[in-house]
Amino acid sequence: MEKKTSSRYTSAGVDIDKGNEFIAKIKPMAASTFRSGVLTGVGGFGGLFALGNDKYKDPVLVSSTDGVGTKLMIAQMCNRHTTIGIDLVAMCVNDVVVYGAQSLFFLDYFASGGLDLEVATAVIQGIVKGCEIAKCSLIGGETAEMPGMYRRGEYDLAGFVVGICERDKLIDGSDIRVGDIIIGLASSGIHSNGYSLVRKICFEDLQLSVNDRIDEFGCSLGEELLRPTRIYSETLLNLVKNFKINGLAHITGGGLIDNIARVLPNGCRAILDAKNWDIPPVFEFLRKNGKVSAIEMCRTFNNGIGMVAVVAANQADNIRMQLEALGEKTYVIGEIVARSSSKGDAPLVEIDCH
Repeated sequence: MEKKTSSRYTSAGVDIDKGNEFIAKIKPMAASTFRSGVLTGVGGFGGLFALGNDKYKDPVLVSSTDGVGTKLMIAQMCNRHTTIGIDLVAMCVNDVVVYGAQSLFFLDYFASGGLDLEVATAVIQGIVKGCEIAKCSLIGGETAEMPGMYRRGEYDLAGFVVGICERDKLIDGSDIRVGDIIIGLASSGIHSNGYSLVRKICFEDLQLSVNDRIDEFGCSLGEELLRPTRIYSETLLNLVKNFKINGLAHITGGGLIDNIARVLPNGCRAILDAKNWDIPPVFEFLRKNGKVSAIEMCRTFNNGIGMVAVVAANQADNIRMQLEALGEKTYVIGEIVARSSSKGDAPLVEIDCH
């Protein structure tokens, strides 16, 4: 006899049968991402992944967890949920690849005030798409209904990824030297940070709607703000097969200033020149209409650069050629200079914003 959820629990806002229906619906979607090593499908108590013992001599596991912040609120305002999962995967796998690691598997956490099958399925479709781009497997996750914690129609997301790399091929910034060139890889837009300020400028200060068309963007405000975060993992994994990369930085919260600083070794500073790359119109729109200073823009947003590679000067041209061949738009955005002990208060990353 088919078991039905207690009507008391359902009346409290949690529908176990609907949750089971959702799991059954997404199982084949997740299975489409499985790579060699996956031992279990979605729906168990945990996801199992076998590393094997023939591919890596001295493997190091690299992990990352993240969310997409209040960009979720834009998706909910637009009632468009098919790309926010790409953002979730991107924020995690882009952090892992800066070490030169291949992402192996991904897990998600989806929490809502009440499970809407159509919305939740659309979110998972985006996660599956992100995993396909990054060539990692979606092997599990958690779906939680929490009435009272979230209002109806609201949901929250978090992701977790594990990657792998040979110990002697780890990229940690320790090889960065004075004279190295800083290459910027173009972003696809705002990506997934700074949205609290974006919302304040657009919806509080300017009183705009997500449906308002913005001439500078060539699309509606909502469409621009929901452009999915670019996933750089496959591009960079191809790059490191052929070139020595001294350092990589994923440009998220903290912008170019704080994130490049995270990979600089002692004795090194980074000098950037903003006139060397194209800054997408959305950032000028935010700067002008929000009256945001140039330095705050550089610490809040990516300003058109989603990933940075620090490379030897004599390899920079060839590296840029390969990146362009792999579909990336690149710029030489700066260089590494000596950090003088006599100028201990000088910033680790300095940007000429003109």
